[in-house]
Amino acid sequence: MRVLVRRGWGPRPVGGGPGARPSPQWRALAGLGASPGGEDGRGVRVREKPPWRVLFFGTDRFAREALRALHAARENKEEELIENLEVVTVPSPSPKGLPVKQYAVQSQLPVYEWPDVGSGEYDVGVVASFGRLLSEALILKFPYGMLNVHPSCLPRWRGPAPIIHTVLHGDTITGVTIMQIRPKRFDVGPIIKQETVPVPSKSTAKELEAMLSKLGADMLISVLKNLPESLSNGRQQPTEGVTHAPKISAGTSCIKWEEQTSEQIFRLYRAIGNIIPLQTLWMDNTIKLLDLVEVNSSILTDPKLTGQPVIPGSVIYHKQSQILLVRCKDGWIGVRSVMLKKTLTATDFYNGYLHSWYQKDSQAQPSQCRFQTLRLPTKKKQGKKIVAMQQCIK
Repeated sequence: MRVLVRRGWGPRPVGGGPGARPSPQWRALAGLGASPGGEDGRGVRVREKPPWRVLFFGTDRFAREALRALHAARENKEEELIENLEVVTVPSPSPKGLPVKQYAVQSQLPVYEWPDVGSGEYDVGVVASFGRLLSEALILKFPYGMLNVHPSCLPRWRGPAPIIHTVLHGDTITGVTIMQIRPKRFDVGPIIKQETVPVPSKSTAKELEAMLSKLGADMLISVLKNLPESLSNGRQQPTEGVTHAPKISAGTSCIKWEEQTSEQIFRLYRAIGNIIPLQTLWMDNTIKLLDLVEVNSSILTDPKLTGQPVIPGSVIYHKQSQILLVRCKDGWIGVRSVMLKKTLTATDFYNGYLHSWYQKDSQAQPSQCRFQTLRLPTKKKQGKKIVAMQQCIK
């Protein structure tokens, strides 16, 4: 199997250099009065209809679904939507690379590593979860500009982690936006196509990503089938309702027992639990909460919970259900397993730590036996690690 992976070519000047004229399509979309079907700044005839030559930019699982749809369209010779498909991704510490690169290599698609973007002729660029600001010179390389597949209803949740913030903030409606990229700013370009869907109750960010990635891939193909018309029908984003979705930090995973409600903690768990476990302090040691569950209403009537005062962070082992009950601002959450040096079930933690702690101090009150908020120092290395993990989910 011959696989073309190009490295180290270095980016060639794009857009014809500093004095080049913008392509007719770009000029039209920028309101400069040109029309499709002319020549671009390099004297190349602009195609008015498919098949398109596409350069795809992406990294993670969400982007991989869009690439998969483009590849399937290229392989469909009857429809003739995609003539040529090449891929740009970013370097990864993993030898296998990120999901987009893995798929491209397996599918024998030409792959470039940013900032190398190849030297071919393309009609349109497609971006999904790429995380790099794109210059005007690069955008002008494409007669039809560059499209971004973004998993939110813009202008809500502009930024690199829209799905995480959708779950974290308890949104009930989300969607996908196909937008046109503008230089040097994220997620501000005209909306070409937008569809909304309800957020399934209690869905995790990973589950929501899978759902939105399929929707986004279908929408992308729909736009490409009528690309000139789709672009001409684009609309500016509303100025109201703008929210931002920054990358999460390690500190986000630290539960604030006195401040956060049970609903907020469960949202946090569903939003980032598969990227970084929620963390807290137990006897000055960091402990990770691996498996959170909602507490059954029948458990909440237990005299152990109702018969004495408790404070946020208090931990009680419930033998019948074999879970740890932890008090938060407004109620209780359940924990089935934790990591403290090694992975422990709730029963293991009770036998090894809670029970022995009570034995050492039989007069101790439950309020003394508690989790406390973990305060993490700001570390650049730690931040880089979290950013790398988020490449797996947008």
